[in-house]
Amino acid sequence: MPRMLDVSDAVRAEIGDEEADRLLAGQNAPGSYDCTSCRTPGDSEQERTSTVLFIGDETAVLAFAHATCLPSQVVQVTEEQLRGAVRSINGDTSPSGRVPEQTPPQWSATEQATPQWSATEQATPQRAVPEQAVLGITSGLVLIAGELHPALVVEPTAPIVRPGSLGGGDEFLPLLIEQGYVPVTELAAVPPVLHGWSVLLAVGQLHAVLQPQANGGQPVAWWQAHQPLQVTDGWRAAANKHQQVIMFAAPVGSIGRQPREDLLRDALDKAAAGGRLVAATLPLAGT
Repeated sequence: MPRMLDVSDAVRAEIGDEEADRLLAGQNAPGSYDCTSCRTPGDSEQERTSTVLFIGDETAVLAFAHATCLPSQVVQVTEEQLRGAVRSINGDTSPSGRVPEQTPPQWSATEQATPQWSATEQATPQRAVPEQAVLGITSGLVLIAGELHPALVVEPTAPIVRPGSLGGGDEFLPLLIEQGYVPVTELAAVPPVLHGWSVLLAVGQLHAVLQPQANGGQPVAWWQAHQPLQVTDGWRAAANKHQQVIMFAAPVGSIGRQPREDLLRDALDKAAAGGRLVAATLPLAGT
């Protein structure tokens, strides 16, 4: 029986017309599947279903999502990220897109990762010298104007300086402001959308924060998880609802690793009041 599949032009270009036609005819498409975005069951015979193609450096994985959760698209990931995604798809790479049940943490995911600064001259952060800075990133829900929004809070472990600078100052916030982030004095409104940047989720896990390249090529990882990070069901649901994530950034020593969302909010409020917080709303990429 033909499936109610959406195969975008981008996906068709990658898998070829023959394979795309087989999918649409129901030959290689699953009937039931677990949505690669919301992780709930779907049925391509009964509801519109999107094909989502994850492409790494050497391999690719085809997964499926409710069309109401995600459009059909191609998601570029690193080979390491793709392996992490594959491990989450029931231990195989078949195009079923099934995702095993996982127990999320109580409220947030925290990761220490080396920032993936690019090597361009303009407004590009650089790791502090002599100490190597890494970025701590925490996910949580933030209440703004009576509505919960998914948020990421980024704080380096050491001051960030400009490329080639020998000074001892911290340029983390000025560099981000030059990239389009805005200073936040209070958490009263959702910050403007920063186009070109995005947050990459794959099979319900946090993989990277992507930034545009100066030459207009494929986005590159500004921050990348060592291993894909789980987020709570509530965080993922809010991200799917809004299709965007608020990213807050503060210099070293401003936020700290808070064990609860209320304490995280208090730390954000204090950093904002002290002029030590910038933010932007980033579109959601992938799942």
